[in-house]
Amino acid sequence: MNEFLEGIIEYAKHIDLLEFAGLVFGLLCVWWLIKQNIYTWPAGIIYVFISFVIFWKIRLYGDFFLHIFFLILNIYGWYYWVHNKKNKKEELPVTTNSTKTNLLLLIASGVGIVLFGYFLQHLPAIFTDLEPAALPYWDATTSILSVTAMWLTTRKKLENWYYWLAVNMLASVIYIYKGIYFYSFLYGVYIILSFTGYQEWKKSMKEEDA
Repeated sequence: MNEFLEGIIEYAKHIDLLEFAGLVFGLLCVWWLIKQNIYTWPAGIIYVFISFVIFWKIRLYGDFFLHIFFLILNIYGWYYWVHNKKNKKEELPVTTNSTKTNLLLLIASGVGIVLFGYFLQHLPAIFTDLEPAALPYWDATTSILSVTAMWLTTRKKLENWYYWLAVNMLASVIYIYKGIYFYSFLYGVYIILSFTGYQEWKKSMKEEDA
């Protein structure tokens, strides 16, 4: 625990401007998402571009490729939320998937994890100038679950928070293992925000039904 706290303090002392910007826009993105604010999407796009640089440096290639999908989904989510409102004054309502759809998403996510993990594990054989990926299957798990979560977020489905919670818990452990204590702390905050987001969206859905 002392090493963890010392790591956070030491990282905070030497954090560069790019990583600080990633911290700010990462938190803003989640906070605006909880509040169902359209600003979550432009903030998310900025965060994606910052993350490209950071994840490439620490060889988390799964997270790097993941953020390419994030960029596309942030643009799509922005479009979908704006163009599928009931009217200009009301926001796009929060809804849920059917049990069948949720089951299919779980199966698709599982298959995606296996395939992407295999790809990351054999990445140096494809691109010989790359070092071996760190934690390929764990990296693949957070990556694929994040894509699923992001898709559900673009469609404003309540279930997105289940996936974000799983991703945040796994990512916080991975970053501790990699010695990136500040990011581990950040994802610990995201865990709390995941619970908050679920409660806020569920409340919004009940109000909409009423």
